[in-house]
Amino acid sequence: MKLAFSTLGVPGMPVPDVLRLATEHGWHGIELRAHPEEPVHPGLSPAERVAVAAQFEAAGVTLLCVAGYARVAAPGDDAPVLAELRALLDLARDLGAPYIRVFPGGGTGQSAEEADATAARRLGTAAEYATEVGVRILLETHDSHRTGAAAIRVLGLVGHRQAGALWDVMHTWLGGEQPVESYAALAPHLGYVQVKDIASADDTTPLPLGEGVLPLTDCVDLLSRQGWDGWLCWEYEKRWYENAAPLPGLLGAGRRHLARLLNESA
Repeated sequence: MKLAFSTLGVPGMPVPDVLRLATEHGWHGIELRAHPEEPVHPGLSPAERVAVAAQFEAAGVTLLCVAGYARVAAPGDDAPVLAELRALLDLARDLGAPYIRVFPGGGTGQSAEEADATAARRLGTAAEYATEVGVRILLETHDSHRTGAAAIRVLGLVGHRQAGALWDVMHTWLGGEQPVESYAALAPHLGYVQVKDIASADDTTPLPLGEGVLPLTDCVDLLSRQGWDGWLCWEYEKRWYENAAPLPGLLGAGRRHLARLLNESA
């Protein structure tokens, strides 16, 4: 498996500095948070996109994903959500990223069936454009659809190769799923896996990998037994927890922890 980390852990950091951290600490890829407060977002000009892609190529680091904030199950008109999806897909194409990340984002006023149908309709439409640009849309296990069982309800309705799943191990755990259950649901659609660690279900402040309660060993063992050889991406949620330790000082130990889990599972 290959290892990446998310720029959610280094909010606002310029791309060259992110790439320097990756190369210094032995990480293979980067998940780029695509938000207007970040250096990379859908508002970049064509020249700026070319420059970002060139920086990744020169560093020898993979741009794994453009992590957007489109909410595909959210109530309301389809048009704004589809426009947001198209903009993320265009950005990923221009930067050379194979994936975009989207959230479910279902509303409390919807039934589960309504949220599923809304998300599936939008993903199905966007998947056709995703095919044209050669980028895959990944629905993260998150918020209204935090378990693998919930995500597969949507992806099963879509039934399109360009619509897949991003397994966030914290959310499936918070949703009461065991790793084997999450993997069984998501495996046919799995793009990659987000790993992290937290103190408890009541305290989700990010911790260094291996210092919390999330079943990372079980997840890596399971993926190894299944012969899965995709990406593990450390999503350290520093942006939402200002008092969390800075990520740069944790990257070396985090990579070594994941490498150790991989070696032991082998």
